Amino acid sequence: MSAHQYDHGHTAAGWVGTGIASVGAAVAGAGVCFVSGVLIVGGLGIGVVALFVTWALHLAGWGKGPGIRPREEWGWRVRDSGARAGHDECLGCRLAGRRRTAGSGRVDEVAGGVVMRGDVGLGGEPEAAVVVADSGR
Repeated sequence: MSAHQYDHGHTAAGWVGTGIASVGAAVAGAGVCFVSGVLIVGGLGIGVVALFVTWALHLAGWGKGPGIRPREEWGWRVRDSGARAGHDECLGCRLAGRRRTAGSGRVDEVAGGVVMRGDVGLGGEPEAAVVVADSGR
């Protein structure tokens, strides 16, 4: 049994971004203690750097999108397989121009007793869709 039963979102992007942001917070805090505007501004600047580094790592596949990942991608050293296409409802992906339409990704449609399952590409068209007839009627 795994040590973690839930996807806590531990990723390389999250760890690196948190580390850099912690250094920035410490520098800004030292600036407050020593009444130094240079240290305060420097700490805030390091915080902005942490934001951009985390975003870049997320776009490179070292982060995760909203929602739960497949169990085999829970490790923080595992790259995200869906990062190139962008994540549904992910602000970082939208800001980078990686847009998916609402409902893209996995499709489960029920219409007239037919269940259609398959992955949908960025254009909204099904890729390798499988149609399964309802045998209950």
